Amino acid sequence: MMNDPSSPNAALLAQLDLLTDAGKLRRLSGAFARFIGTVGQATPPLLLACALLSELEGRGHSCLMLDELAMDPCGLMGWSEEEWAAVRQAAGGVPERASAWREALAAAPQVWPVAEPDQREPLVLAGERLYLRRYWRDETAVADTVRARALELRSPDLAAVRHWLDLLFDEMPAATAAAAAADVDGAGPDWQKIACAVAVHGNLAIITGGPGTGKTYTVARLLALLFALAGRQRDQLRVALAAPTGKAAARLKQSIDHALDGLAGKVGAALPLRELAKRMGSARTLHSLLGARPDTRAFQHHRGNPLDVDVLIVDEASMVHLEMMASLMEALPPHAMLILLGDKDQLASVEAGAVLGDLCHEAQAGGYTAATLDYVREAAGQDIPPQYRGDAGALAQQTVMLRHSRRFSGPIGALALAVNAGDGEAVRQVLRGDSGGKVAWIEPAQQADVLQLALAGRAGAGGYRPYLTLVKDGAATMAHEDWVRAVLASFESFRILCAVRDGEWGVSGLNASIEQSLEKAGLLPRRGEWYVGRPVMVTRNDYGTQVFNGDIGLTLPDPARPGYLRVYFSDGEKVRSVLATRLRHVETAFAMTVHKSQGSEFGHTVLVLPRDGAAVIARELIYTGITRARDMFTLVSPTPQLLLEAVALRTHRASGLRGLIGA
Repeated sequence: MMNDPSSPNAALLAQLDLLTDAGKLRRLSGAFARFIGTVGQATPPLLLACALLSELEGRGHSCLMLDELAMDPCGLMGWSEEEWAAVRQAAGGVPERASAWREALAAAPQVWPVAEPDQREPLVLAGERLYLRRYWRDETAVADTVRARALELRSPDLAAVRHWLDLLFDEMPAATAAAAAADVDGAGPDWQKIACAVAVHGNLAIITGGPGTGKTYTVARLLALLFALAGRQRDQLRVALAAPTGKAAARLKQSIDHALDGLAGKVGAALPLRELAKRMGSARTLHSLLGARPDTRAFQHHRGNPLDVDVLIVDEASMVHLEMMASLMEALPPHAMLILLGDKDQLASVEAGAVLGDLCHEAQAGGYTAATLDYVREAAGQDIPPQYRGDAGALAQQTVMLRHSRRFSGPIGALALAVNAGDGEAVRQVLRGDSGGKVAWIEPAQQADVLQLALAGRAGAGGYRPYLTLVKDGAATMAHEDWVRAVLASFESFRILCAVRDGEWGVSGLNASIEQSLEKAGLLPRRGEWYVGRPVMVTRNDYGTQVFNGDIGLTLPDPARPGYLRVYFSDGEKVRSVLATRLRHVETAFAMTVHKSQGSEFGHTVLVLPRDGAAVIARELIYTGITRARDMFTLVSPTPQLLLEAVALRTHRASGLRGLIGA
């Protein structure tokens, strides 16, 4: 019946092809529906659900929620009423209620309703959620592990915990103290100190907070506390640091080393923190940590070959997608402590899942039980205010939100808070107000405005000219490695971020235009694909050259071989390089997506919005772009209204993780 053009299945697939041609559906989604139709008897509702499920997976959802499909299919898919009506007519009608959808899907031989015996069907129906089997497996695995770890409490020596925490936190920074004093209850607690106490109380801890709230400051003290509590066994304590990208991993290690170095003088010879920090080794990407292998999704480390660690700290956890989190938790030894750090309000991963957001979606409210309150009071000497008390479940007791930002107290911070709150009027006021040059809004903008920023920046903050001038003039004035470090640092002081990849206002269009503009200004000696000064981003993990997806490097001359080019990458305090001709999967990186910028920070950040794109831009993207700026932020928007529409829209990713955990 699939090949009979008069059949409902064929008519539906033809209509899906029209939506694909119109850009409303990925070609893969229609192909997946066709595949499902070849592995058993299929009805139009099943084929339609498969196409929609595949499409939503491409947008980051882990499942198809049948109640959302029944209530608002157009809103769910971003289709017009006419487009949905055409699909419905081609299918010969579709279920109108979630229960009817469930009944239709449960009867299909390709679907496993989880209450029935498992026949290894490719689709899984759990309640009113339809999954691809691997996402159901990953979601269930993460939920089971999180639930078990949240219940595995430790019994540290409370007197020792209190002693060391008092020592490690005896000098609260003035800005933090002022913010704490202004907390809603009049004398807010030290959430960083609380986070450390909570973390040593179990095998899982989540520490979340916005930029400047001190996540790495906190975890450095947590490490010192763990070393102290280990006593004579501290030399055997195996600690691993990891992050989703090479850049984020390098920043994590650099920040922790700096913090531990500062703490070393405070704790004295009784706790040799500098030596312990050296023994930890470098932070690694999650792919590297788990031992990714070419041509397979499987890792070297798994339940049968677990990681050799006692403590694993993962930074930028909002970027960790569902499949990676499942692999990570499977590879972790049962006794090991897992610490997840991240900003729950940032963009979720590009791939399916919003794991950190699901795990700590109620962190703002606290929900701490009487037992947790008593423990925190005894272990950290801190009283959690009444508004954060409750009974939100085991995971909430191991989750701490850092609430006071030391870095984001000015206009950039105010803008980020307004965006996060969805307050369009406050956003407009900050952008239009007197920020002392910290924040600027160029609208309605032309592409020429972006090119001018790329060339010269704006008052008080340069664009790309400073690093290119250093590339051109600075090599002869200092040692080669010092020069490379200076060039990399100069390049990292400015970046253009895009909300989309394609088009005039996207990464591809802007990179080409910026290249041409800088070449015309005499700053780029372009001669083919590779040229001196070209910034590149790695787009695929390459274990042969040890470069990973998201790594950014600069193309510079090879001092040992005249005429050859190498790409130099910052690796904490060190610099590493690879011959340009060995890098097969890279793209020019004058402009990059906001997604790829996570884990990075730039002195002057320019966020470029497209002319339209309300379907793909929401407040999390705007917030993430703003919070990449350290000193100055510039927003460029050809259509001002798009900003306010995006601020009003919060991303929702379909998932069953919260319900499975019971959080």
